[in-house]
Amino acid sequence: MVALTLSVGAAVTPAQAQSAVEDGRKLAFDRGKGNCLTCHVIKGGDLPGSIGPELKDLKTKYPDRSELTAIIFDETKRNPQTMMPPFGRNRILTEQEISAIVDFLQTL
Repeated sequence: MVALTLSVGAAVTPAQAQSAVEDGRKLAFDRGKGNCLTCHVIKGGDLPGSIGPELKDLKTKYPDRSELTAIIFDETKRNPQTMMPPFGRNRILTEQEISAIVDFLQTL
């Protein structure tokens, strides 16, 4: 399991939360960075792949965001046969970028 650090007592404004969601959307759709569309259908994304499951209702499926964070960080820990790249373990994405993507995915 991956632990992301957050500032204790730091208040997040609605504008900051919206900014994180937008940053996450950009990363998820970025073909050179998050690249989620290569394998997944995501509402609003162009030319999605079909290797992975459609990304929808993720807040319901993963109410504990740490599970979704861990999947993006390194799904091979949970499923050694996965085709999903270990974005965090291989330093493709930073913890902050993974957190922003999780913020976005939880809005789907």
